[in-house]
Amino acid sequence: MKIFIKTLFLLFFTTSITAQVSSNLELTDIFNMEYVSDPQISPDGSKIIYVRNFKDIMTDRNLSNLWIINYDGSQNRPLTTGNQNDYYPRWSHDGKKIIFKSNKEDEKMKLYLMWMDTKEIAPLTNTPKAPSAVSWSHDDRYLAFTMFVPEAEQSIVKLPAKPEGAKWNTPPTYIDKLNYRGDGQGYIKGGHTQIFTLSIDGGTPKQLTTTKFDHGAPVWAKNDRTLYFSANFNPDEAFEPANSEVYALNIATAEVSPLTSRYGPDSSPQVSPDGKMIAYTGNDDKLQGYQITNLYVMNTDGSNSKLLSGNFDRDIANAQWANDGKGLYFQYDTEGATKIGHITLDGKVTALVEGLGGLSLGRPYNAGDFTVSKNSRFAFTLGNTEHPSDLGAADKKGSKRLTFVNDDLYSFRDLGKTEEIWWESSFDQQKIQGWVVTPPNFDPNKKYPFILEIHGGPFTSYGSVYSAEIQAYAAAGYVVLYSNPRGSTSYGAEFGNLIHHDYPNHDYEDLMSGVDAVIEKGYIDTDNLFVTGGSGGGVLTAWIVGKTDRFKAAVVAKPVINWTSFVLYADGAAFFSKYWFGKKPWEDPENYFRRSPLMYVANVTTPTMLLTGEEDYRTPIAESEQFYTALKLEGVETAMVRIPGAGHGIANRPSNLVAKIASVLAWFKKYKDTDQ
Repeated sequence: MKIFIKTLFLLFFTTSITAQVSSNLELTDIFNMEYVSDPQISPDGSKIIYVRNFKDIMTDRNLSNLWIINYDGSQNRPLTTGNQNDYYPRWSHDGKKIIFKSNKEDEKMKLYLMWMDTKEIAPLTNTPKAPSAVSWSHDDRYLAFTMFVPEAEQSIVKLPAKPEGAKWNTPPTYIDKLNYRGDGQGYIKGGHTQIFTLSIDGGTPKQLTTTKFDHGAPVWAKNDRTLYFSANFNPDEAFEPANSEVYALNIATAEVSPLTSRYGPDSSPQVSPDGKMIAYTGNDDKLQGYQITNLYVMNTDGSNSKLLSGNFDRDIANAQWANDGKGLYFQYDTEGATKIGHITLDGKVTALVEGLGGLSLGRPYNAGDFTVSKNSRFAFTLGNTEHPSDLGAADKKGSKRLTFVNDDLYSFRDLGKTEEIWWESSFDQQKIQGWVVTPPNFDPNKKYPFILEIHGGPFTSYGSVYSAEIQAYAAAGYVVLYSNPRGSTSYGAEFGNLIHHDYPNHDYEDLMSGVDAVIEKGYIDTDNLFVTGGSGGGVLTAWIVGKTDRFKAAVVAKPVINWTSFVLYADGAAFFSKYWFGKKPWEDPENYFRRSPLMYVANVTTPTMLLTGEEDYRTPIAESEQFYTALKLEGVETAMVRIPGAGHGIANRPSNLVAKIASVLAWFKKYKDTDQ
């Protein structure tokens, strides 16, 4: 018996030790990765409600619950539980109630009210469509929100009556709109987003608007008699996609009055604490591919509009008034980092909080969020290269991390280390920022295969944040470089517009100079260089293999291959030709083809895989099919991976992200020289 017990103990002890040995990330770990989003601090700054996002490996779903925590980090606990989607919590002004959205009943998304003293919950809506942007009236008695109202589509095609019992095909679909489908939406059904109000006692929502246009998120005037919102009421709205204004809506009469009138986008109105001013964002539209989003203030009647951020060369986002009314808090991206800043009514900007991020689980895009209380306490998504977003809190004394939602996973998984790097472009010596990720247990004296990973957009930015995709490549033994070539945001208007009407082009030299800079470090196996990117990064990957043969293999994800077909086939048809080219394809065919990777397909010798979602309407899969066929006709080794049911955001289901990474690694493994 003693021998048996001793053997059992040793077996248990050995198994326990073995279970705790660290190892590299595995692809199924993606299902175990959680992240925090939409942190909402209470008006008095004492508590924070946040969305805790998780995944279900059995149903392949992205799920979420609400959690609440004290500002000091104590009493972290769930407000809701279950394999469902609970999100969008919003505090009442008195801090005694919240509203949130949930599909916990019959998978139908509803708006709920929760009393914070008892945690009792009551549904407020049972509408066919779910409410969208919601805000509380200042007396906490009403809610205003937007909601899609369907409208019957009219067809001029009238079929004769079919014989009784006959089985005919579904009637033809008649389309006469410019924007008839959208990525993530499919073919767009008739209807518009309208504004409603609803008592917190429930009942039937009251529809306040009925126009044939979409209406933006409503916010209440201080006296609760007016709602402010933005909308594009231009009769040629489909052809003028970036010409919105800020409007005032009289709740009693439903009368709508414009408050702005310039050519360009005006949006995101926010009412000052004293109710006398409105802050909003926008710009004077110069038809450039990239235009800085500025911050303005005006009186509530639309008079005395003033530009606040004219001397701040970064995009303003998520502006929120300080309680004293003397300035606003906002978030911005700069050199790959996301921060909270404060701007006075005289335009003076001060950086307050760093480290926002972590909302882009797949690739390392800058994405963060924050809210602020009346006593200037902040709740924000805290992210860095070692973990997706956790909950952060900050005040004038400093910032702190409140949650560690992935510590259970990362306690036994080794991650790649990330190092920031700068170099000069060989084209014009522009300074380019990037990040090098090395494999776990990295030895600088060894030689490693290399992946260049390129971001999309192109007007967006990567940063010092976590990426499951990049970490998966590092776990497979690759050194990875990701970067922000010219055209990336977070470096100002001039840098962003270096590719204006000239993309892709010299961003190629930016990227190749980055590859050379990493090679100079001495630990890269130059016989095993690989390249991949998605969307705008797919464009550049296809461009690269038409310009050089230095890479062993490439994966071109959701690309544009032929700009002529793209601008006529993608959603947002009026935008791309107008802002990215300045002319329609038949007005400037040479320029369209010169900037298309398809033009250089005869130069390609690199084995190249195409990968796209089958329901991608942003860079439709026809673009990938064109390149695939062209490469086949040229005798280039190629393959095509089609992700069923996926749009442009491939990772709408966790398994799609796994599938994308597995496909990239399989293609690179096929061509990797293992003799080194």
